[in-house]
Amino acid sequence: MHAREVVFEPLDAQLQRDSGTEPVLLRARKELLEPEAKWLLYSYLKPESVRVHPEATVRAADDMDADDRRRSQIYKRGYVFRRGNLVIQMFQQEHADPKTGKPIPAHPDTLWEVEVKTAAPVRNTQETPLSQSLDAVLEVQLLMKGLLDLRRQDV
Repeated sequence: MHAREVVFEPLDAQLQRDSGTEPVLLRARKELLEPEAKWLLYSYLKPESVRVHPEATVRAADDMDADDRRRSQIYKRGYVFRRGNLVIQMFQQEHADPKTGKPIPAHPDTLWEVEVKTAAPVRNTQETPLSQSLDAVLEVQLLMKGLLDLRRQDV
């Protein structure tokens, strides 16, 4: 995995922060190892309550309007795995050189990050309860126990 990620914020982001609300950020991501890769847009909404899901961070997906105001730009380099309906990404963040925009390799001591997502959006219905996807994520956590620290971390 070697991806470029650009993060956009809404025009009223500072007003939202001033009112005590974290704005929803739109993220654009492109895989750099695939010549024909297209940009993917996604967003992470506010995490659901830790009381409801203490084992993992659960967020709904959404999109939003954005202009060309760039909040930040990072590169992610690492590995992508699939397990059933899950996509598991293990990566280190690389910052962009302010002059060239190209990635600056991560320091060897940079922590590895792990994101586990469903390959397609999941709607919480009787036929496909959210608990099925959460159980699959927790199974990955069990498989990786001792290899990685996958404790819940709110961003």
